[in-house]
Amino acid sequence: MEVLPKQGAVGAEVIGIDVTKSDAQTVAAIRAAWLKHGVLLFRGQNLTPEGLAAFSAQFGELEPPPASEGGTREELGNQPVWYISNVKENGQAIGSLGNAEAEWHTDMSYLPEPPTTSILFAQEVPPSGGNTSFADMEAALDALDDDLRKAIAHRTVHHDSSTTSVGETRRGHDAVFDVTTAPGASHPALRTHPETGRVSLYLGRRRHAWIEGMAVGESEALLDRLWEHCAEPTFAWEHVWRAGDLVMWDNRRMIHRRDAFDPTTRRIMLRTQLCGDRPFK
Repeated sequence: MEVLPKQGAVGAEVIGIDVTKSDAQTVAAIRAAWLKHGVLLFRGQNLTPEGLAAFSAQFGELEPPPASEGGTREELGNQPVWYISNVKENGQAIGSLGNAEAEWHTDMSYLPEPPTTSILFAQEVPPSGGNTSFADMEAALDALDDDLRKAIAHRTVHHDSSTTSVGETRRGHDAVFDVTTAPGASHPALRTHPETGRVSLYLGRRRHAWIEGMAVGESEALLDRLWEHCAEPTFAWEHVWRAGDLVMWDNRRMIHRRDAFDPTTRRIMLRTQLCGDRPFK
């Protein structure tokens, strides 16, 4: 096993490994690399949904998939593997999130204890588009102007649970017209990583967010400035998918987004996530 850091702020590729044959020593080495680099890429993997779940479970307890526009967590059966896809079979979507662009976000930050880890496997990918970018919020915080850091340092952000990362209302939720009453959880805007002790920005996603205790207009203006900063390319790595790619990232430290792609092409991704912990300052 060899770990090759990506150029730039974040990410590494792990080569020389078949994840279906990983033993305890290999898992420990993967975990150490994951904590160091934030995002790991494994190319050329051959995984069934059961194989992905088995690999993921070596790092912690599996978290059920999120509610989506296609169903609540209960309706989705709380299965450990979530399909992210635009493909329809017999007129029915086999997965969620379709082919639209997904905004920058942290997975499931609207939960009281968001997942620590997200793991995504590419089963089928389109010839172009659908790339996923990852940005390091530790690096973003380190580069934040003093005035912005002071403005957000002791604040709490409310994370809306009603809307997916592609802007669709989840099953069982209503549209949000007042961000101060949106459903979801609240977390410190700066969180300390429980394993590394490092501090990062923790904003969740832009849509329907609210900095608690601020007037909505003031909150919106500050969030706009923060998200403009977080989206700077210097903090990010863009991954161009190939079938057989497996990517795992630290959901406490990273944000990510997806490019849109041609709806006439097929994209089938399998995702797992690991049970989380409550963010703390």
